[in-house]
Amino acid sequence: MPDNAVDGRASYLADTHTGLPLPTEPEFDTVQDERRHRKQRLAAAIRLFGKYGFGEGISGHISVRDPQYPDRFWVNPFGVSFNRARVRDLICVDAQGRVVHGHHRVNPSAFVIHSRIHELRPDATAAAHGHTPYVRALGALGRLLEPIDQESAAFYDDQVLYSAYEGPSITLEQGQDIAEQLGDKRAILLRHHGLITVGGSLDEAVHWFFTYESCAKVQLLASMAGTPQPMDDKQARAARDGFGDPQLGWFSFQLLWDEITHEQPDLLEE
Repeated sequence: MPDNAVDGRASYLADTHTGLPLPTEPEFDTVQDERRHRKQRLAAAIRLFGKYGFGEGISGHISVRDPQYPDRFWVNPFGVSFNRARVRDLICVDAQGRVVHGHHRVNPSAFVIHSRIHELRPDATAAAHGHTPYVRALGALGRLLEPIDQESAAFYDDQVLYSAYEGPSITLEQGQDIAEQLGDKRAILLRHHGLITVGGSLDEAVHWFFTYESCAKVQLLASMAGTPQPMDDKQARAARDGFGDPQLGWFSFQLLWDEITHEQPDLLEE
């Protein structure tokens, strides 16, 4: 065994799935502390959507399940810019679409999509949805991400294309169909619409959204320049084990959290 190995693992590698020195998610003494944490992360994610140009008028929403009431979720309010949202602007919506906390209205599309996803996916603490340029372009082509690099391999065999389109998603039947088609995947590309990603934490779900949009851009650029050469199945699965690791997804958001709270601390106003 090499001198730098410990129990068969190189000493510079951490004892995690990826071998990276990743911290774990925080634990909370009270449900109030956990709710505050989730709301702060949600407000930060909304501001990040604004900063990186993910806004499209009233379209786009991010939700996180309430830690005390599983049938309720917190979401950005209807008609408030991603660039202006603060913790105090967030609304909590119940299973009937009623705003039980907050002073703004709920986007009907946000309710029908997120309520159905949270109901059918108990493991999905959060969901992120946006109408961003590159996922819309990819959806228009009817193509999912191919494993042409490590980042895109995070979605290998973990995404689905949704081709049904009946106008804006404002009926419970549409939301139900989207949630059912999502199944146990982490991403659903909505043709003629946008993208939804989910995760076991708000942090993870938002990271997958950022990554998917970036990978869609790379795939479209590569396709314009020539014929991309995707990984084979073994390579794609090996890359997915690393870049698709939920703990890595959660940790990657922490860098964005540090960035946006440093630049825009007013988002934390309650």
